[in-house]
Amino acid sequence: MGDREMMRASDDDRQQVVDRLRAALEDGRLKLEEFTERVGLAYQAVTYGDLATLHADLPPASPQAAPHPAPSSAPSPAIAAKRSAFVDLPAPLKVLWTIWLAAVSINIVVWVLVMGTSGHLIYPWPVWVAGPYGAALLAVSAPVVQSRRSRRLAAPLPPPGEADSRRQLGS
Repeated sequence: MGDREMMRASDDDRQQVVDRLRAALEDGRLKLEEFTERVGLAYQAVTYGDLATLHADLPPASPQAAPHPAPSSAPSPAIAAKRSAFVDLPAPLKVLWTIWLAAVSINIVVWVLVMGTSGHLIYPWPVWVAGPYGAALLAVSAPVVQSRRSRRLAAPLPPPGEADSRRQLGS
């Protein structure tokens, strides 16, 4: 094992590995279960060697595989405000919101069908399904979205080629 593999990894190093794993998930190289397991291990990793094992079976990240135009500057707050909050959520929270929306939709459909077949206005019980769980998800999601947006505005990402060259210099 080389000296670099024994060196302690930083939070930025862990985040780079998570981003690489996310790209592999989007490419279909990892299943969701593998992705979540590896992300958990990435955040627990202490050394570069620990991180290297998490993406050793993945092809190297290439700038040609996912071309991204170099941002000229950080997006203005007005543009960031127009973006959907759903875009800034991590994948597990997107899944939870989708499950919540499906459950609420099913409950509303059942409520409307019961009301329509009975001919009477009945108590709107779907609010008890939608309200508490929706409020809990909102309470968890709002700070995550806010921190991701503030981090993006504070430090715009470097162009992909620049990030790859820094990684190669460090190895």
